[in-house]
Amino acid sequence: METFSSIDAMRAWCRQLTRGGDTIGLVPTMGALHEGHLSLVHAATSSCDRCVTTIFVNPTQFAAGEDLDQYPRPLEDDLAMLRDAGVDAVFLPNTKEMYPGGPEEKSTSVQPSAVALPLEGVHRPDHFVGVATVVMKLFQAVPSDRAFFGRKDFQQLCVIEHMVRDLNLPIQVVPCEIIREPDGLAMSSRNRYLSDDERQRASCISRSLAQVERAFEEGNRDSQHLESILVDHLGDCDSVDYAVVVDRETLAPVSTISKNVVALVAARVGATRLIDNRELYVD
Repeated sequence: METFSSIDAMRAWCRQLTRGGDTIGLVPTMGALHEGHLSLVHAATSSCDRCVTTIFVNPTQFAAGEDLDQYPRPLEDDLAMLRDAGVDAVFLPNTKEMYPGGPEEKSTSVQPSAVALPLEGVHRPDHFVGVATVVMKLFQAVPSDRAFFGRKDFQQLCVIEHMVRDLNLPIQVVPCEIIREPDGLAMSSRNRYLSDDERQRASCISRSLAQVERAFEEGNRDSQHLESILVDHLGDCDSVDYAVVVDRETLAPVSTISKNVVALVAARVGATRLIDNRELYVD
């Protein structure tokens, strides 16, 4: 497994492979890897000739008071996991390499589409500018055929899909299914912050989404009623930022459901903020 910290070296490695006809799958991460990340790696290695994983804790997607300094960075463990998973190369840039003009607002950035405005966009106003900017930078540093992203960060996935579409980027975004713990909790690097009690209470998030999916499959198409089911089952959370059923493509509110939607939850258990979702498909 190769490791690179320089954009020039990483880019040259990719271009040499593509000149030889190899396809490259890209898995961007911030490290602190778990089985959810490895499922993206497996998807990349099974459908592309080569797999590159990036590990970079991106400062521009953290707001003041968020957990940038506390974000876990178990690099040696991460590299061992990636080596065992068959990754061909890992890109490990530092902040200066990724932001030569500095990560401050004066630097060039990507303005995401309107899909970034609701939900996380309300609670974390600058978050998706940071996400879109760093993903664009990674696409330039690691020229690849496909990029693999998990559906757990659903709004992030939408933002990246829109960016690729709107800016005519020559890469295919591949959404991958949410990987869950045995009790249903969506795997997340932030789960390690939860105490045993908080970990048990956090499972109410996935249970609430399962209840909404069951009601939807039984024919309930009233979004307000479905949202009330979500809220009713989130009582073990300490606070709820949102619990909504919205249009799958635009994330706009809907009243009577006639096309595909997604149920999304953001809630805090203790000091840890967790997100999860369930896509609901109209036949």
